[in-house]
Amino acid sequence: MLIGRERELSALTRLLGAPWTGGDSALIGGSWGSGKTALLRAALADLRQDPGTCVLSAVADPLERDLPFGVVRRLFEQLGADNDPSEPPFCDGTLDAARMLAPWEQRPDGPAATVTGQDAEALGGLYRLIVRLAGERRLLIAVDDLQWADPHSLRWLRYLLRRADNLPLVVLAALGPGDADPHSAAVATVEPLFPHRLTLDGLADDAVEALATQVLGEAPEQSFTVACREATGGNPLLLHAVLRGLRTSGQRPRAELADRITDHVPADLGSAVLTRMQEVDPHAVTTAQAVAVLGGAPGIDLITEVTGLPEPAVADAVHRLVGTGWMTGTEHGLSFVCDVLPAAVAAVVLPSRRRDLHLRAARHLLAHEAPLLRVAGHLLLSPLGEPWVPEVLGRAATLAVEQGDEARAAALLRRALREELTAELRATLLATLGELELTSSLPVAVRNLERSLELSTDPTQQTAIARKLAGALLALDRHPDALETLRRTSEAVRRTDPDQAMRLEIDFIHTSLSEAASAPAVVPRLMELDVSDAAGSPVQRPLAALLSLRAAMTGTSTREVVALARLALSQGMAPEDDESVVYTGAVTSLGAAGETELALSYADAAVRSAHPGISAFHYAHALTTRANIHCRLGRLADCQADAEAALGALDSIGVGPCNGLSTFAITTLAETLLRQGKLADAEDLLVRGDLTGRLNGNWINDYVLMVRGWLRCAQGRLEEGLADFLLCGERTCARGMPNPGFFPWRSEAALVYAALRQGEAARALAEEEVRLARIWGVPEVTGVAVRALGVVVGGRKGLDLLGEAVRLLDGTPARVRYAQALADCGVLARKVGRLSEARAHLRQAVSVAHECGATSLADQALAELRAAGDRPRTRTFHGVDALTPTERRVADLAGRGLTNREIAQRLFVGLRTVEVHLTNVYGKLAIDGRAGLTRALANAATDQEL
Repeated sequence: MLIGRERELSALTRLLGAPWTGGDSALIGGSWGSGKTALLRAALADLRQDPGTCVLSAVADPLERDLPFGVVRRLFEQLGADNDPSEPPFCDGTLDAARMLAPWEQRPDGPAATVTGQDAEALGGLYRLIVRLAGERRLLIAVDDLQWADPHSLRWLRYLLRRADNLPLVVLAALGPGDADPHSAAVATVEPLFPHRLTLDGLADDAVEALATQVLGEAPEQSFTVACREATGGNPLLLHAVLRGLRTSGQRPRAELADRITDHVPADLGSAVLTRMQEVDPHAVTTAQAVAVLGGAPGIDLITEVTGLPEPAVADAVHRLVGTGWMTGTEHGLSFVCDVLPAAVAAVVLPSRRRDLHLRAARHLLAHEAPLLRVAGHLLLSPLGEPWVPEVLGRAATLAVEQGDEARAAALLRRALREELTAELRATLLATLGELELTSSLPVAVRNLERSLELSTDPTQQTAIARKLAGALLALDRHPDALETLRRTSEAVRRTDPDQAMRLEIDFIHTSLSEAASAPAVVPRLMELDVSDAAGSPVQRPLAALLSLRAAMTGTSTREVVALARLALSQGMAPEDDESVVYTGAVTSLGAAGETELALSYADAAVRSAHPGISAFHYAHALTTRANIHCRLGRLADCQADAEAALGALDSIGVGPCNGLSTFAITTLAETLLRQGKLADAEDLLVRGDLTGRLNGNWINDYVLMVRGWLRCAQGRLEEGLADFLLCGERTCARGMPNPGFFPWRSEAALVYAALRQGEAARALAEEEVRLARIWGVPEVTGVAVRALGVVVGGRKGLDLLGEAVRLLDGTPARVRYAQALADCGVLARKVGRLSEARAHLRQAVSVAHECGATSLADQALAELRAAGDRPRTRTFHGVDALTPTERRVADLAGRGLTNREIAQRLFVGLRTVEVHLTNVYGKLAIDGRAGLTRALANAATDQEL
């Protein structure tokens, strides 16, 4: 079955089926492996069975191009071989041809041979012989690989074609790509005499699909078919070879294999290709191997350098390889016509030879100032032992990082580290590699950073490595190892560089504070520090961040917190010259000091400057920080989107749920789900994060205890919730953090005590929290504490306290807390008989809670509103006025025709955030989608004008 050549075979069949009265002829052209021979054989197959037709066929051999009339001899030798012994001889044509060609038996032929009288006599005699043969039967003459025919045979064929008009004769020939041999001129004189020309191009997709189905036994997927065609250029021979390789390896023709077609080129294909190339030019094989191994379309100068051949020889080989269709030449260099060919050729080059070619190429390109990354690409595959290689690879890795290609940079560094290096250079390369690996594999990064720190002797480098290593260890939840790394390195550099020692000590103190077990030991030293200790030095900003956290922990001065935080964050939350989580402490302190919007601005900037492809960990850290601030502001949809994106980024680098940052993101997400009334989802999230049992002493677990306490209370498990709040308080106090600005555990515990009818304990905690909050002086924090005391006290006095809490929280960023105070005030007002006041507070509570997405609180307030005698017609308040500021911005941009992705880029938020906001907008505006958005916004604007 001749797949893909049905049209050409049909054309030949029609030609051979016509009356043989006019000496017709056809020439089949195509590249090597295009199926010329198979098509010629298929066309001859039926005629060979016809007793009324004499078929003479021969295949020209490049090794016999100097044998006069070599092809003619092969044609006529068949007459005797094909005769049936029981039949009378067809004719004595074999003997006649032999007699006529005898004078040329020993005569050499060559490029300069000319037609002699003896040649002319032989041509005439052979023609008369053809006339005799054609007079007895129809005669078909077929010659394959006509480009290799000797000049005498070509002259004979030309002589015959010019005189065959009235003979029952058909001549078929297959012509492959020629070369620059002088014999090709003789071929050129014959080609125009064939009136019918068939050119075999590459197979189309349907033919490739049919062939793949035949060889592999099942229909391929479309992308696989396209990949096979592109990799082989549709060449049937190459395609068959690749499909055989796939069948041998047991591969199925699926889409996922499309990018790996050339991995399955059979080993024998390269040898076959090189054998045919050797026939083209003596230096074709060496040239082709260099092109295949080097890749990237090398020029003649580079091929000359790596092969050691003279440039004229390479130029001739290139000319012939291009002329015969193996390669294409451009202004940029030489390349194969399809991907399978270089893969096949390179596979038969010995590994040592390949490495040597790459080294020669790198040396040549470096000397001619080629792009550094191009040079490095060859050095990756070169042999070891060249002393200049590591320095070049290091420079190339730096350039790759600058271009954002961290994967390539890491590969270059790994190759450089295989060389013999000085300790300092190895330390530098390991440190750079370890930093790059922070985005892909933290365990691998830790191993390289540890080795780098062991080798380094420079204080600045030691400090940088130790801090990177400590951060990676903390990400892997190896807190003691991180502390030991910071402590040991700080001591090692203290004599030679006190500033670097101080920088390490700052990280050591901050990291120690995060664990209950290690915190008490560093508190005295923390209290001794003053920002003037590092005045004017690079250490001033991180020290200010640490001291800002100290001021917030002790709860004495918000002014000091803000001043120190502004100094600390003057270069952002993640400064390029000093990335560190210590700056997050300053952002957190701003939130505790009531400067939540300011904290958000720093977190926004950190998210914009971070990128998941550059450092997934820092990107996740910035997202989690912003998510938590969104939660504090009551922007629950934004919080959820950021927290989910952070967890995705952490998962991409293998950071599991037990890591501190993952715990922070999980807990923040659980809180926002809880506020939305999704208790089961919040519970499931804590279970998956392994946060429902005993928690270690990391300070992030203080936050877990708060959120878990809220969830337990919402589930009706009051005693368990109370235990979590009290344990949170015990741990924060032991850490030296009495300030309720971080965790209002006393207020929450007081509310549970009150629900359990333990009024004395409830009042004691609530009053203590109010006292501390009034000292701290932040309206948001004071409002939360006063609200709890009002609920605990109850009655008219409690109502007065709740009224104060509402006034304190109104206008603060704490919108959910404001809604809680409104709802509690409404409930208590109803109980004391002040229904009008109750309904006003509850309506406002419903509106604010809905604005935040706090579904559970909105439902509770709505139920209380109905109990107060109000009959709201809808579950909540709808329309443009119900949109939050962010929802309104998203709606306006969507109404102007921006896509979700464009909106996300404009507002510096995630795509998921935009989708959530638009869903809320559609619900509040009672529309199905974007189609009604413009109209709804326009109607709202008209109503406002009226």
